[in-house]
Amino acid sequence: MSTVCQGCRNGEGLLIPITMAFQPIVDMSSRSVYAHEALVRGPNGEGAYSILSQINDKNRYAFDQRCRTKAIEMAARLNLTDTTAMLSINFMPNAVYEPHACIRRTLIAAERFGFPPDRIIFEFNEAEKLDAAHVLNILSTYRQIGFKTAIDDFGSGFANLALLSDFQPDILKLDMALIRGVDTDKVR
Repeated sequence: MSTVCQGCRNGEGLLIPITMAFQPIVDMSSRSVYAHEALVRGPNGEGAYSILSQINDKNRYAFDQRCRTKAIEMAARLNLTDTTAMLSINFMPNAVYEPHACIRRTLIAAERFGFPPDRIIFEFNEAEKLDAAHVLNILSTYRQIGFKTAIDDFGSGFANLALLSDFQPDILKLDMALIRGVDTDKVR
């Protein structure tokens, strides 16, 4: 399913239409789908980079909010609510000005589309420098609500062991560069 929404406006006032692709995250021990990661795409299948390159300080909040609600809506319409798999949604910590206020639309969408909040994972990566205290506040708030948290692409960008010990996410997704060749490299 690929419905397009008029996400938000870019810096020039143009609408940024988006859709989502869902990538399975497989639990190899049970050979089952643990989660589906919602990945932003353009209406004609354009990759995330072409969409994310249009995001700036003026539209970051609206874009982040639209991605969250669109992921939940599409997951429900694809009947992912009928499975036990989680829904993993990327979020932009710098788009969250106050966690309780910024999570409202997500909770409304989850209720509207019947997606249990305890089956939602919020993940972020360290592509941009973050205020650690701010991110800790977001993650703490999300956990109190019942969401799971994840660090994506750990080992790239600004991610480091201090980040891991401070945040203590439920899930840690290692950057591919760290595990590439793991089957042939004893150190990896």
